[in-house]
Amino acid sequence: MLISLPDLPPDGMIPRKFTCDGDDFSPALAWTDPPAGTQSFVVIVDDPDAPGRTFAHWAAFDIGASVRRLGEGAGNATAAGFSQANNDFGTVGYRGPCPPRGHGAHTYRFRLLALDVAKLPAGRSPTVAQVERNATRHELASAMVTARYRRD
Repeated sequence: MLISLPDLPPDGMIPRKFTCDGDDFSPALAWTDPPAGTQSFVVIVDDPDAPGRTFAHWAAFDIGASVRRLGEGAGNATAAGFSQANNDFGTVGYRGPCPPRGHGAHTYRFRLLALDVAKLPAGRSPTVAQVERNATRHELASAMVTARYRRD
């Protein structure tokens, strides 16, 4: 199973429109066939270079097993066909890269987890951390792609 950002080169710079400096749209994601037994997917986007701790930008979960792509802006839609967690900005859905000015380029991880359950037991209004913790208990496989962003 592989995940890609079709509009970005691997480990490339994230275009402004996908960040807090632009429209803050979630980028398109695509992935290849998961392992047998996959019943759903989780997407997690975070910044391990954030000061103090890894900063969670997005978690989408209960993505159907037949899905192989999320279009641009899927993380900004309220009726997206999947559930979304509370990010570390304190909002539900995708919030793009927004590193401190002058902090240099941060690496953003876009991770895909294939799960053995159709509905993640995430509780009501879960955080990204709660989704990730519950997802790892049901993980069959994972894939990751990275991209970078800086604000000067």
